[in-house]
Amino acid sequence: MDRRVRLGAGVGLIALVAALAALTSPAAVLGRLAWVAADPLRLTLALVAVAVVRPLFAWPTTLLAVAAGYGLGLGGFPLALALVVVTSLPPYWVAGLSAGDGSVAAAGERLVAETGDVRSVVGSRLLPLPSDVVSAGAGVAGVPLRAFALGTAVGEVPWVAAGVVAGDSFARLSTASLSAAMDPRIVVGAAILAGLAFAGPAYRLYASR
Repeated sequence: MDRRVRLGAGVGLIALVAALAALTSPAAVLGRLAWVAADPLRLTLALVAVAVVRPLFAWPTTLLAVAAGYGLGLGGFPLALALVVVTSLPPYWVAGLSAGDGSVAAAGERLVAETGDVRSVVGSRLLPLPSDVVSAGAGVAGVPLRAFALGTAVGEVPWVAAGVVAGDSFARLSTASLSAAMDPRIVVGAAILAGLAFAGPAYRLYASR
């Protein structure tokens, strides 16, 4: 695919996502999901639908965990984790298709090669970064699909667990706040683990320059 065509498609996709995100909000989605929460099957189907369209609206993946925790309790963790993996695939695929041979892609490939496919995704997921940014980065860096899915499942565990616990504690889903799931202790702990995952490979890359 011509580089200019890829660039144009990428810019168009970004513009579409920005427009949709401006017209909607995670809080509104939580409010609309509240009425289905009483029926586990209905809630599961609704969450699957949200997981499919979520990347188009640039909603945080924590939305899925909070809603699952509210409707299914702590037992909603496996479903929430699976949905987070599923909803991370579209940004990964799109970025992989539009990736070129630039310096950013090359740097990402070197870091992944030094760190390992799964470990690099796990470390990136543990960082307090937007999920879609990490997914796109893995696609650009050429991480294989299986490694991406496994790394996402492992690295998202603390964030999904926090969201499920937060959702389980809310009295009403319509008043839920996604920020309540971001306990500073979890953020700091996950960031430290991410630093440990990348410290050795980053040092080796620096030393080899």
